Amino acid sequence: MIGLKKGRYRASQAKTPLDIRSAQALRARCFGLDQDTDIFDPLCTHVLIRRVQDDALVCCFRMMPLSGAEIARSYSAQYYELDALAGYAGKMVEMGRFCVDPQINDPDILRIAWGAMTAYVDENGVELLFGCSSFAGIETSDYLDAFAMLKARHLAPKRWLPRVKAPHVFRFAARLRRTPDAKKAQMGMPPLLRTYLMMGGWVSDHAVVDDQMNTLHVFTGVEIGSIPAARKRLLRAVLG
Repeated sequence: MIGLKKGRYRASQAKTPLDIRSAQALRARCFGLDQDTDIFDPLCTHVLIRRVQDDALVCCFRMMPLSGAEIARSYSAQYYELDALAGYAGKMVEMGRFCVDPQINDPDILRIAWGAMTAYVDENGVELLFGCSSFAGIETSDYLDAFAMLKARHLAPKRWLPRVKAPHVFRFAARLRRTPDAKKAQMGMPPLLRTYLMMGGWVSDHAVVDDQMNTLHVFTGVEIGSIPAARKRLLRAVLG
């Protein structure tokens, strides 16, 4: 059971239908939707980050435990062909619907969120964390340096590489022929994806163009055993 308090914020696991509805309401506001519910919500552990002062919900995400044989049931499998990962032997968890109140800009929120994720991974013996990392909007030209950086440094190992499934994709690994500007690439990366990459994460060789959510997203995986030791210490420091 997740329970973590650090400074101005505390993380907890949703326990009631009201908790989940609160998360869904924040997601809808962040994603610009009238509502945000789906068939995966009842299958997931929902993590809520609240401000201690007034109990306001400032961040949420959900995690769904899976085995390799079950990966076709994941949210990501709607958009990516994941047959290669069906042979993954260890425990895995899909992390999704990560959002932070757009009116709040506080890096401590991301820190405690990753602390809660670390606690869940440790407690459940998770070996692979994966999900979809989203760029705002669907204009690929806004993120060419970021995609070029992903191609140059962060593509998935061939044995796990997701294949194309969605009807509308940007095959950046095949199409881009440019040396990325490191500063522009970092500025273009979503904060969640930057964190994945700092942990040794890898991505698909294409981005899905999601018109419904108005996002571009890449499949992202982090093998827990490959996270650099220094980064693991930073993640676990939040738990101390």
